[in-house]
Amino acid sequence: MMNDPRRRLTDAVAGRLESGAAALRRYGRRVQGTGRTLILGGVRSGKSRHAEQLMTRHPHVVYIAAGLPPSDEDPEWAARVAAHRARRPVSWRTVETSDLASALRDARSPVLIDCLGTWASRVLDEVGAWDQQDGWEARLDERLQAFVDIWQSTTVPVVAVSNEVGSGVVPPTPSGRIFRDVLGALNTAVAAHSDDVRLVVAGRVLDLR
Repeated sequence: MMNDPRRRLTDAVAGRLESGAAALRRYGRRVQGTGRTLILGGVRSGKSRHAEQLMTRHPHVVYIAAGLPPSDEDPEWAARVAAHRARRPVSWRTVETSDLASALRDARSPVLIDCLGTWASRVLDEVGAWDQQDGWEARLDERLQAFVDIWQSTTVPVVAVSNEVGSGVVPPTPSGRIFRDVLGALNTAVAAHSDDVRLVVAGRVLDLR
């Protein structure tokens, strides 16, 4: 059992990001209303559109695309990226990066991050999680914690979109379970440091405060 990667994940990542109930009790009343909003939802739930609507009141927005860039090898993903680009106002500036902490730290305009799920998948790949490379847990922990720290301290209005992955069946593969556990821990930590958390289901927005 001690060699179970999911157990190591809990110790190395989720432990530092804290459990959901504990984190919300500890931090939920400390946020200062700087405009940190987390929007959760399933695939095609309307979460990205809702996030974009929230940002339309700002004339200039930094849109951080944190997932993999489009590629000719994956036309379906390229089409999704193109559809998102077509919806953005021309005044928005797009930043494509996996260094989410630095991008948010350097922002001087309101920020929209889309999305934490694709970013988590990209980071898991970069730290060697899929093939269990030595030290991947520590590298992952460092990347996630760096973002949570910047999220907590940022002074610009920021909206982050993320996938809600805890409501389905248990993934049948180790990599799927690692992704689910990592993203669940990340969503919990980000929510604990947010002023507003919303869940989008079938286009309907639920306030989770």
